[in-house]
Order: sequence, then C-alpha cells, then structure tokens
Amino acid sequence: MSIRTAASTVESIQAGNHTDGRVRRNKPVWYGFLGVVMLATAWPVWLRLSEGLAVTDLTSQMPWGAWIAFYIFFVGLSAGAFLLSSLVYVFGMHQFERIGRAALLSAIVSMGVALAFVGFDLGRFERGPITLIFFHWTSPLSWEVRFYVIYIALLTAELVIALRVHKRMVWSVKKSLRWLKILGTVGLPLAIFGVHGGTGTIFAVVKARGMWFGGLFPVIFVVSAMVSGTALLILVHYWQSRASYRRPSKSLLNGLGVVLSGVLAVDLGLLFYEFVVPLLASEHQDLSIITVMTTGPFWWSFWIVQLLCGMIIPFVILVVPRFRANTPAVVLAATMVVIGIVAVRFNIVVPALIPPIIEGYPSNDYFPTLVEWASSAFFIAGGMLVYSLIAEWMPIHEPDPVDELEEDSMVSPEKEVKA
Repeated sequence: MSIRTAASTVESIQAGNHTDGRVRRNKPVWYGFLGVVMLATAWPVWLRLSEGLAVTDLTSQMPWGAWIAFYIFFVGLSAGAFLLSSLVYVFGMHQFERIGRAALLSAIVSMGVALAFVGFDLGRFERGPITLIFFHWTSPLSWEVRFYVIYIALLTAELVIALRVHKRMVWSVKKSLRWLKILGTVGLPLAIFGVHGGTGTIFAVVKARGMWFGGLFPVIFVVSAMVSGTALLILVHYWQSRASYRRPSKSLLNGLGVVLSGVLAVDLGLLFYEFVVPLLASEHQDLSIITVMTTGPFWWSFWIVQLLCGMIIPFVILVVPRFRANTPAVVLAATMVVIGIVAVRFNIVVPALIPPIIEGYPSNDYFPTLVEWASSAFFIAGGMLVYSLIAEWMPIHEPDPVDELEEDSMVSPEKEVKA
C-alpha cells in the first residue's frame, strides 16, 4: 500500500467516525420531535375513541372525511412504493437498487398507517378480525380485506429476503434473487388489481355518487399510486442521505424524476378524461360535484394545491433536463407532488358527498375539526417513528458494496455546499 493510499484510508476512517458522531447527535432531535408530536396529539385520539364522532364534523349525511382521505392516500403510497420496488426485483432495473429495501419498508409501514386510519374512522378496532370470518363474493370490501392481508405478508417476506441478500446471510444469493422476482411478480397484479385498484373499486361501485361510479376510477387510483409512491421514495432517499451525511445519488434522483414525470403525464391525461366525459354527458349529479370542486368551497384545493402545485409545476420541473439535473429542484417537485396527492384524496372523498342525493334536500357541509387534524398527525408521526426505528435496526439504507465505491457515496452537507 502506498503512502498516499494509506493516508487516504486513514482520512476516510476519520471522516466516517466524525460523520457517525454527528448522526448520533441528530437522532435524539428527530425522535424527540416525533415523540412530542405524538404526545401532543394523543388526547384528541382519546377524545374520538371515548366520545365517538361527536368531536368531528362527520354526520350520517357526511360519513367520510379526512380519515378516509388519508386512508386511500397511504394505500396509494404503499402500492406505489411496492410497484417501484418491482422495477428492481422483477424487471432488473438495477439503477434503482439502492432504494429497493426502502421501497418495501415504505410499502409495509404505509399500509399499516392506512389500516390505522380506516380502523380509527370505524371506531371499533376489536371487530377487525371479524372481517376475515364473514365473506361475500360480490362485496369489494370482503375481497379487499383479504387482499390486504396477503399483500402485507408478501411484502414482509420480500423485505426479509432482500435484507438477507444484502447481508449475504443466505447460502445462495442467486436462489434468493429468484424468490424476490417470484414474489414481486405475484405482488404486481395483487398491488394493481387487488390493493389500490381494489380500493378504487370500493368507490367505483357506489352508483348513487357521481364522479365515483365508473370503470375508470380504479385505473386512476393505480396511476396516482405510482405518482405518490415515486415522489415518496425521492424524499426518503434524499432526506435519509442528508441525515446520514451522505450525498444523495444524483443519478438515482434523476432516474426517479424521469419515472415521476412519466406517471404524472399519464395522471394528467386521466384527469382530463375524468372531467371531460361527465361534462359532455351533462349528468346532473356529476356536474354538481364538479361545481363544488371547481367553484365551491374547495376550489383552492383543486385548482391551486392539486392541479397547479401537485401536477403542473412538478411536471414542468421534471421534463426540463436542466431542472431535472438539479437535485433541490427534483426534491421540490417530489414534495409538491406528495402534497398535491393529499389534495387529490380529499377531492375524491369530500366533494362527492356534499351535494344531496335526493333533490330538494340541503347540501352537506364538511371541514375537518381540530380533533381530526390532530389525530391524523398522531398516526402519521407514528408511522414515521416505526419506519425510523426499523431502519435503525435493519440495513434499510445501508449502501451496497458497489455503492460505497461511487464518488458521491460519503460527503458531509457542508462539503457539498462548498463544492
């Protein structure tokens, strides 16, 4: 070993030790923040469980609100993250390999948060197992419960195998990779048709509600799942790298930006047909819901948050090569997309329930109460805490050996700014 190589090795070890020290100092801040959020919002959770829906703005005419919107949002995050992991383990797109384990863990945790939201909305968690006992062939909900169970089991098995492959804890890596491909291949139709497509079917079969009823709705759910899942993994990779004092991979973020721009383009096209068909058909129920969304009390959520900030601006950022090559611009676009998809979920659930089904009845009114917002923050912070703890115990973000040889594998944020 030459003197220069030895000096470089010592310098790398010292830099690594210094980085580890800063990471250890930052962890209490992150966990403390999540703990404070959960403690501050625990009382609203207890209020809902003890006093029922009286502490919310939900009524018998307005049965669904923020919790159902967050439920379908996190189901979409889960399905989208899993579909992105399939690019690695099924289709062999190894440029995304470093986020494969993070995608699987994100899918599992997001699914858990989604089920917590829908269980909280129903209010009787102890009755959950009963849904597995009774079954009806024509009920989308009956099918959906079983799809969720199989899906979570499949994700868990795939993550365990991926972790063992990363640690070389299996006697045959080639055989384990084959199993990852088999599980991913089985999970693809399950995620598309069963999990998020099935969630869209729950809405699509409600004939009494305009803008829900129709065969296009499950397709919209699947595409928006890819949009939100891709944006989520961009943020996970970027912020986890920064927290670990590693430079985020520009090539990976650029590739994810290409994927996100593609699915955003499809999502914009589906949004066009989602509105143009009912407008041309002039169906009264559909038109009344479109009016609520575009000119009613939720106009800002549709025009500004969903369409402008969640779709158009990120799409422009991601299709212009100069912007897509800029890491902060890609992260900004992904952040806007995630916020925009939250607005999409609210615009799916709430406006469709505002117009009365029976003509002559007064319109419904809804806006989430402080209890609904605070309890939502409790479950979201809880999901982030679970993800952080598992990532702490397991090598979810640990670079693969080939990644450690890359030029951008280890650098502090201060050095990145100077560069």
